[in-house]
Amino acid sequence: MSHSTVMSRGRALASLGAVLGLGLSMAAVTGGTATSAEPAGDCKAAYPVASLTDGDAVTGLTVSKGTTPEGFTGEVLGVLDDGIGPDLDMVLVRLDSPAIQQAGGIWSGMSGSPVYAADGRLIGAVAYGLAYGPSPVAGVTPFEDMDNYLASARPGTIKVGGAVARTIAGHSDVTRAQAEEGLSQLKMPLGVSGIGARRLEQAQATGKHAWLPKETYAMGSSAAPGVGAGPDTIVAGGNLAASLSYGDVTQAGVGTATSVCNGKVVGFGHPMAFLGATTLTMHPADAIYIQEESLGAPFKVANLGAPAGTITDDHLTGITGLFGTLPETADITSAVSYRDRSRTGASHVSVPSGAAATTFYELVANHDRVLDAIVPGSELLSWTITGHEGDGSPFTISVTDRYASDYDITFDSAYELADFVYSLSAVRGVTIDDVTMDSDVIDDNSTWEVSRVEQYVGGAWTKAGKGAPIVTEAGKTLRLRAVLTGATGTRTVPVSLKVPEKASGSMGRLFVVGGSYTWSRLSYPNSVAQAEKYADTLVRNDQIQVSLDVAKRRSSLTASKVTQPLDKVVVGGKRVRVIVQ
Repeated sequence: MSHSTVMSRGRALASLGAVLGLGLSMAAVTGGTATSAEPAGDCKAAYPVASLTDGDAVTGLTVSKGTTPEGFTGEVLGVLDDGIGPDLDMVLVRLDSPAIQQAGGIWSGMSGSPVYAADGRLIGAVAYGLAYGPSPVAGVTPFEDMDNYLASARPGTIKVGGAVARTIAGHSDVTRAQAEEGLSQLKMPLGVSGIGARRLEQAQATGKHAWLPKETYAMGSSAAPGVGAGPDTIVAGGNLAASLSYGDVTQAGVGTATSVCNGKVVGFGHPMAFLGATTLTMHPADAIYIQEESLGAPFKVANLGAPAGTITDDHLTGITGLFGTLPETADITSAVSYRDRSRTGASHVSVPSGAAATTFYELVANHDRVLDAIVPGSELLSWTITGHEGDGSPFTISVTDRYASDYDITFDSAYELADFVYSLSAVRGVTIDDVTMDSDVIDDNSTWEVSRVEQYVGGAWTKAGKGAPIVTEAGKTLRLRAVLTGATGTRTVPVSLKVPEKASGSMGRLFVVGGSYTWSRLSYPNSVAQAEKYADTLVRNDQIQVSLDVAKRRSSLTASKVTQPLDKVVVGGKRVRVIVQ
């Protein structure tokens, strides 16, 4: 997504979740609070790929448990010309260590592990593995290119020719046919804490929300502040993590640092999300273990430490970060009340395109913590978004709406706000400062249904509908009421409407519709003005909209009105023919 949306406002550091050594996403900002001193750098010189020879011995560093890098050995199998992109070769190596043998091959989270030549110079970073499955054969991104910001297409599966396939097969347990399936970037699906695996599966199953990251994994609970790995553990071959949010909801990926020099760290050897200039939050990490995987690549499971700096660049050859100053963040805050329980939680977002998913996950996570079950019910949800436009003009957008569900009130109340945040955060020049949510959940999930419309005629209320059109006069006020039925009984609601003065001699339709059946909530903004109009004109789920649409000659005349909010969500609707005399 190419837009200049940013998120602002520095925040106090929050505790971070236990993170699967996988994933991440999106882009943009700077500024923030400084952290403790960075580790001493290694500042290794780059070894030129052109000087490599098949069979050259290599060594490397990576972490399989804890924070201390362990050594591995290997040999160069060859160089795949333009294997990563135009004028960007890939070095093929076969690696070995007790950890690699135990895992069955290189693992996700090993991305960025430095590979050194015999003279100690840095060849590059482990970044690719065989597409067919686990293998000790790795594709290495040359370090001499890892600071170049190349404008090439993001690679998918990289093909290998017959000669290279024969070489790989001759130096590993894979067959030539398996090797010819090519190499692919070591996977980094997004790890998400604060929300369980079942909820992530539910979210993915909808398949219709562009802001939901793909290939997510559930992570453990957040660690206490000050606990876990510190920034001094981000060293060459050490764990390196990047997040788009942290707090109640941590969304992050864990890989490996390739080089640390003069306060700058380079890692991964491939893009996180190919964002270019970015403001992901940089973290240290503590590896718990390497999860073996028979079908795909093994992967690293790790705990994140507190923020240690900012990932400033995300390019074809890897990510680059700076220690110390943290990216500014927006607070996504949720307060949930249910029976005698309540909780307020917050997540901090440094990447604007992560705001929608964080909003959704924060609301779901806090509901699950307070409701402690998947339950039916109804909810009154109020939310406020604050921010400013490119010229500095501030804005505040607030909405209150009611939701009801006969199965899972948590999910049914979360999507619309996240969709709105996604649309607003995509508006060029808009900065979202905060999203605050306040939810009051009750067990009663009953609704009102519009069962009929009545017109007051000749001193009595008369049903209007099929065979009984509404007859009125231009300029007059239609005295109507909606009859609502539900599990708790029946009630009536006045829905009177004035007929346009110029409607004499026309015919048309009157629509009386429950708010949850209207179309107003399906239109999301592409400007702040549209966002404000959306909030001002939204027909709430617990309101009734009455509208008149009549045709006269070649013109159409309309009138519309919305009732005050009711105590329940209103469903259904009625359509009645209208004759204007």
